[in-house]
Amino acid sequence: MTSFDGSQIPIAMTIAGSDSGGGAGIQADLRTFAFHLVHGTSVLTCVTAQNTQGVTRVDALSVESVTAQFETVMIDMRIGAIKTGMLLNQEIIKTVAKKLVAFGFGNVVVDPVMVSRTGAQLIDDDAVKTMGETLIPLAAIATPNRYEAQILAGMEIHTLEDMQAAAQRIYKLGARSVLVKGGGMSGDLKAVDVWFDGDRLEVLRTEVIETIHTHGTGCTLSAAIAANLALGKSRFQSVVDAKNYVTEALKYALAIGKGQGPVGHFFPLL
Repeated sequence: MTSFDGSQIPIAMTIAGSDSGGGAGIQADLRTFAFHLVHGTSVLTCVTAQNTQGVTRVDALSVESVTAQFETVMIDMRIGAIKTGMLLNQEIIKTVAKKLVAFGFGNVVVDPVMVSRTGAQLIDDDAVKTMGETLIPLAAIATPNRYEAQILAGMEIHTLEDMQAAAQRIYKLGARSVLVKGGGMSGDLKAVDVWFDGDRLEVLRTEVIETIHTHGTGCTLSAAIAANLALGKSRFQSVVDAKNYVTEALKYALAIGKGQGPVGHFFPLL
């Protein structure tokens, strides 16, 4: 029998909010890490009272708490990749950016949670500005949805050509690569994402899964990208594999609760 050396398991970190309904945020990220056989660590930025029907309360953690969580993990474990999700406010965004710089950590997937894919702004204008100025430039991969890409690129997005132009503009903000997600698009662009890394401009298409149970897809995608990076894959391959994972998870989405259920993170077990 071959012995298992647990010290060799890859480790990733999620810096995001807690979803009490378990569909998105920290909970979705840790399930995604586990599926990929990556040990998950976490830094909570806020706690939400949330279910499949919506969010009823959000409480931010202090920057001192965010700092302590981050530093305590980083000084003890070898983190292979980090993903950021809901950072909630300007102070937390600045703190996370500052700590990433202080630790010289560059393998970061930034899911710039600013606007929902239905177009509702989730953080205030100051936080949006700070995200573009401090965190996007630190991203190995930035994964904005249509509406976030519009803000970051300073343009409207209606066509595939718009998505491609936006990806190139966001790249100029300092991100080493950009994935503009088409989940908020309509028609033939619904399952289309655009990748740009300064050299390679790719249109990534996947199967469209017809389901209302899509809660946490953005969190899951960025967490899967981070898990693949921690496993040693290239940035582009990490994105391709993560998109395939989310597509399969959508096929096994969970119709739980009275609203929009989450994707099936552990679909092979269902």
